[in-house]
Amino acid sequence: MSTGAITSYIDVAQLVLYAFWIFFAGLILYLRREDKREGYPLESDRSGRISVQGFPAIPKPKLFKLPHGGTFAAPNATKDTREVRANPTGPWPGAPLEPTGNPMRDGVGPAAYANRADVPDLTVDGAPKIVPLRVATDFSVAQRDPDPRGMQVVGADKAVGGVVTDVWVDRSEPQIRYLEVEASAGGVKRHVLLPINFARIDGGRRQVRVASILGRHFAEVPGLAHPDRVTLLEEDRICAYYAGGHLYATPARMGPLL
Repeated sequence: MSTGAITSYIDVAQLVLYAFWIFFAGLILYLRREDKREGYPLESDRSGRISVQGFPAIPKPKLFKLPHGGTFAAPNATKDTREVRANPTGPWPGAPLEPTGNPMRDGVGPAAYANRADVPDLTVDGAPKIVPLRVATDFSVAQRDPDPRGMQVVGADKAVGGVVTDVWVDRSEPQIRYLEVEASAGGVKRHVLLPINFARIDGGRRQVRVASILGRHFAEVPGLAHPDRVTLLEEDRICAYYAGGHLYATPARMGPLL
């Protein structure tokens, strides 16, 4: 027999190959179980008693230590008990949902948002990460860029929705995250946030253009519990509101293109 042969049919190289196959299959199984720590089990449209896990099943809960104290177990048995303010358009599973209220605020369709923790995202030092320039006094708008403060905010209908009063920056990744807009509804002024990704700043015309919502919609943007910080839940709700406007801002947007 040749070097490395165990029998006339099995040698060391063959055993190593089989061992690698077994290890690789186990690794795939482990990773597939680990990626089910969030989002599983799925909920069935047919019945609230049906739990969809697939293969392999979700793993046993693991306790994770959070960087600023506390722990989080995943997976956990907490269910999203929020009311779905929409009705299915058909009796079959997976039928499209028709909103029954204000879909931009009710979290329906493209305006859906996760039920995240109602606490601010924090820096390494434990301070709120996203704050206005009036708090982050060591930040400023670059001189070569137009300063949006004082600019009018214009919606998709060319109507003025408010005026930019401040800029919110990310202290961990130095960049602008939101524009603070003073909007008015019924004579009452509100300060709301505009995600910078939904804004187009026109320095020449001194305007901030927003294509996703109309001018009157700025007054209904979900607000903040604290004027100088934004929580994870509030961020999701705000971004979902503007995203939902791409479909729900006008009746014409809800119909097919052809």
